[in-house]
Amino acid sequence: MSDPLPDYYKILEVSPTATQQQIRDAYKKQALKSHPDRVPSDSPERPARTKTFQRINDAYYTLSDPSRRRDYDSARTYSSYSSSSTADDPEEEEIPRDPPRTSGSFPWSAFGFGGGAKTQNQEETFSNDQFGGVFEEMLREEGMAEGDHAAPTSKFWSVVGGLSGGAMGFIVANFPGAIAGAVAGNRLGAVRDARGKSVYSVFQELPQGDKARLLSQLAAKVFAHAVGS
Repeated sequence: MSDPLPDYYKILEVSPTATQQQIRDAYKKQALKSHPDRVPSDSPERPARTKTFQRINDAYYTLSDPSRRRDYDSARTYSSYSSSSTADDPEEEEIPRDPPRTSGSFPWSAFGFGGGAKTQNQEETFSNDQFGGVFEEMLREEGMAEGDHAAPTSKFWSVVGGLSGGAMGFIVANFPGAIAGAVAGNRLGAVRDARGKSVYSVFQELPQGDKARLLSQLAAKVFAHAVGS
């Protein structure tokens, strides 16, 4: 017997009639709340956070694309119908049925990124990549990234430099093209990534503690309009 169809609307905490923008905003909120890097790498919370983060990314992958969303809604309707039919007549022999299909749709098991066939590493890579694109969009909105490649701005470096001494050491060690004098005091904002890395690439290379602090800061302050109070 196959696993029940996940309720992706419930996972993102949105209505089935939500607009695409509402789904995107909900993803930002839930991803920032549950991101595994908000806790230390050895935290007992991390495995549960990772699974939640992956479910949120599966939900967003499915609902953010109109075609995938239509297929999912059709399967969801079929699932509800099948469940109610079985409940009405428990003595009726269960007859396997394929979920509704439309042109270009894919099997029920493929909802989310690759369905049950994906490995843990593939799941984590996909979740991180998908979050990275939205992360860069959010930083652009806040003036922390610019251009097609989401290059860090002075505002981003000011925030990163204020996290801890570890972050400051990371900047000095990894960006030799920066003028040394700019990596100090009020001039930290002048630091630039000479190798053209995006803000998310820089984020991924930060020390663990600084990633946690940056995510918490984004969720609590910078993106208060997305995550609420």
